Amino acid sequence: MTLEPAIGIPFPMLRKLSDLPKLAITALIIFAIINLLIGVVLRYFVGAITDWLDVDPVPFTWVEELGEMSLAWLTLVGAAVGIQQRAHFTLHVFTHKLPPTAQLWIHRFNHALIVGVGILAAWYGYQLCLLNRTLATPGLQLNLAWLYASAVVGGILIAVYGLAMLVAPPPQDEPLHGTE
Repeated sequence: MTLEPAIGIPFPMLRKLSDLPKLAITALIIFAIINLLIGVVLRYFVGAITDWLDVDPVPFTWVEELGEMSLAWLTLVGAAVGIQQRAHFTLHVFTHKLPPTAQLWIHRFNHALIVGVGILAAWYGYQLCLLNRTLATPGLQLNLAWLYASAVVGGILIAVYGLAMLVAPPPQDEPLHGTE
């Protein structure tokens, strides 16, 4: 399976710009794996050594906080990339029996719903950012607005990619059924 965007992006600069979310989720996956490995080492190995030496334990609450933030960002930006690449799940039960024009309108309606969900996620994420901007995480004292900003960024990307799919012609590798 190729990881090319489903939308043909004509300009090289826009193509590079559309690669940024993919690079971000790649970096987030690497970061999350390293973070979890550090958490395991601190909990099971360093914790056992500090107990054996009878010294103060090394705090590792920050591992959970960073893991939670990276998971939120990874999920929402990754969902947008999945929409851009048409990797989301679709179920064609009755649509193949409809005329091609009806299938096209169902295709457009589905992507209009995706745009709506993206806008809704961005709006409520923004409201949560405003509501929680004075709060901080207990371990690292990071502003909680950074956690909820993932919904804003992911929602905007979902809406933009959904809108691009809405106006783009249906994919050539998935022809409208009923035309044979």
